[in-house]
Amino acid sequence: MTILVGYIPSPQGDAALDRAIEEARARGEDLVILNASRGEAVVDPRFLYESQEAEIRKRLDAAGVQYTIRREVQNVEPAEEVINVVEELKPRLLVIGLRRRTAAGKFIFGSTAQRILLDADVDILAVKAPRE
Repeated sequence: MTILVGYIPSPQGDAALDRAIEEARARGEDLVILNASRGEAVVDPRFLYESQEAEIRKRLDAAGVQYTIRREVQNVEPAEEVINVVEELKPRLLVIGLRRRTAAGKFIFGSTAQRILLDADVDILAVKAPRE
């Protein structure tokens, strides 16, 4: 089976990736790294660009896990794409990173993580980045 990690290039994404690597090694599972974007902006800080992907590959190679990196640009919200990939792959575990936000911030802007937590039919491990 596989461990799926929702990844964006951020401290939260890095925390999720680190934990997903630990889980994949401990369980002897393959790792699928999913980066999803709507592709609406010329520069999207959540999109994993090729130069960043090369750095991720170095980390994964050093960790000794089998992995696949999927960069999906679809006309759907990232949460929906994560849920679609969960349905496709049926992973043993999904790992996501959480941002620290105020309750008002979550209410006004919504929460990708909240949608995934509520709608994805898989065990989910949600991690936070260390405080700076």
